[in-house]
Amino acid sequence: MTYTLSRESHSRTRIRTPVVPPRPRSPLRPENDLASRWTPPEKKPATPTDVRRIVRLFRPYRGRLAVVGVLVGLSSLVSVASPFLLRAILDTAIPQGRTGLLSLLALGMIATAVATGVFGVLQTLISTTVGQRVMHDLRTAVYERLQRMSLAFFTRTRTGEVQSRIANDIGGMQATVTSTATSLVSNATAVIASVVAMAALDWRLTIVSLLLLPVFVWIARRVGRERKKIATERQKQMASMSAIVTESLSVSGILLGRTMGRADSLTRDFSTESERLVDLEVRSNMQGRWRMAVIGIVMSAMPALLYWAAGLTTGRGGPALSIGTLVAFVSLQQGLFRPTVSLLATGVQMQTSLALFQRIFEYLDLPLDITERPGARSLGTVRGDIAFEAVDFAYDAESGAPTLRGIDVAVPAGGSLAVVGATGSGKSTLSYLVPRLYDVTAGRVTIDGTDVRDLTFDTLAAAVGVVSQETYLFHASVAENLRFAKPDATDDEIHAAARAAQIHEHIAALPDGYDTLVGERGYRFSGGEKQRLAIARTILRNPPVLILDEATSALDTRTEQAVQDAIDTLSAGRTTVTIAHRLSTIRDADQIVVLDAGRIIERGTHDELLAAGGRYAALVQRDTQLATSAP
Repeated sequence: MTYTLSRESHSRTRIRTPVVPPRPRSPLRPENDLASRWTPPEKKPATPTDVRRIVRLFRPYRGRLAVVGVLVGLSSLVSVASPFLLRAILDTAIPQGRTGLLSLLALGMIATAVATGVFGVLQTLISTTVGQRVMHDLRTAVYERLQRMSLAFFTRTRTGEVQSRIANDIGGMQATVTSTATSLVSNATAVIASVVAMAALDWRLTIVSLLLLPVFVWIARRVGRERKKIATERQKQMASMSAIVTESLSVSGILLGRTMGRADSLTRDFSTESERLVDLEVRSNMQGRWRMAVIGIVMSAMPALLYWAAGLTTGRGGPALSIGTLVAFVSLQQGLFRPTVSLLATGVQMQTSLALFQRIFEYLDLPLDITERPGARSLGTVRGDIAFEAVDFAYDAESGAPTLRGIDVAVPAGGSLAVVGATGSGKSTLSYLVPRLYDVTAGRVTIDGTDVRDLTFDTLAAAVGVVSQETYLFHASVAENLRFAKPDATDDEIHAAARAAQIHEHIAALPDGYDTLVGERGYRFSGGEKQRLAIARTILRNPPVLILDEATSALDTRTEQAVQDAIDTLSAGRTTVTIAHRLSTIRDADQIVVLDAGRIIERGTHDELLAAGGRYAALVQRDTQLATSAP
């Protein structure tokens, strides 16, 4: 599977279902959003491979499932004993007045009921535990896979889609993994035991009872296939609704909707999506309902047919059946009815669940663009030498134009490199290559002479720290956000990092101090405060290599100075690569490179580039004019 990505496009492909009219345009999703969203491969019918994969999910719990199987077998054997006890009561104990035998047989029927109930409870407990563990394994496996996906996948996949796969799809499989497998074994065993017992009582009535069973199986399989198709559409629609909720009910979405006066429009969009889901839910529940009802009616009418057949056989001189045998047979037939209908319904449910399993398997089968190489190295002490050697990079390696071409630049340990250029020149892309958020198309990026692709992920994470313009904070306390960089950090270490980032006094002045919740995406704090929290978090991590991606570009002059002071503290003694928007922040860099269309067109110090009078000098002049004209 090939992914394409454009930094200038934040668009995504819609998944549409063919069963209802096209939806109206959403203000949060423009019409030109067809280029960059990941879409799953075309849905294929379930294969034996899919079934084997599902079976493998239960393999770690073979022991518990074996216990369930034993309980199911015992329960089935005990349940079919009851009709034989009933026959003995009607044909022997009551007609012969044997009260002792009658009491014993009645006690046996009560004991079978108690045993069946106990076996059922134990069976449910074990099977539910196994099912929930399987769901846990699936959720964890999908989450782990997504954690290993490249940044390209997430730039093109809506967050709501990802959340829906983990929550709705796996949640929708709960009935299947917790009870369906056990129900299948239990009902199949009950059906087999009942048929054997019925044949032992009267083989002719058994043939009459089973005459229509193949037709019922065919009907159930057809209903299952139809419901599976609808289930696939329903899950896509639920994913679409989750995406809308995630986008429009986030803090940013609410602010955008309120300030643009689009709250009513967003509500109408959500209502339209919800109506589509209503249609799919109704279709899913009603699909084949009449056919399954006919099966139930026929099965319920079977006792009358059996009485009629028995009477007709006796009336025409055939062998007579005792009352006890006939009642016991009808009891078995009715006992056969419940597991048979349940078995058919289970088959329908399994067909529907296959659609959910396939959607989960799609995520588990996503190709990993960036992986840790076998034998990857760990660096003991990282000095911080960085080098870009003949680096080329394209977001779409097959057909896309290169974003970076022929990049050769080295930064010695403790040195500083500033990268400047117009929007879209490849500045941020260059910074992404050092921590391996993307891999180079050609050439290599090295740390201390070692290709970053040959380093372990843990080494890279410890060696390279990133502070970007978009600061992300979790909806947790200040202390918890800082400890994300170093889980075992002491309070003193956290306070020291905050002081270095010039944010400690502000945090200490809050009513809850470091226990203050930062709010959704850090909306409790201003832009400059969030940047300083991000810097404090990076100080706590203490990486020898620092990437600053336009960390002060969106701040006012006063806040920028405070953040810049914190950055200066953070940068001291570290190898620093700064992606610069405001050129005043990089005058003291050891080396400045100017990018244009992915190529280095100038390099040198601030004074050297000014004296050259080239592109950098023009950018400085523009910045000076903007600063002068600012109020």
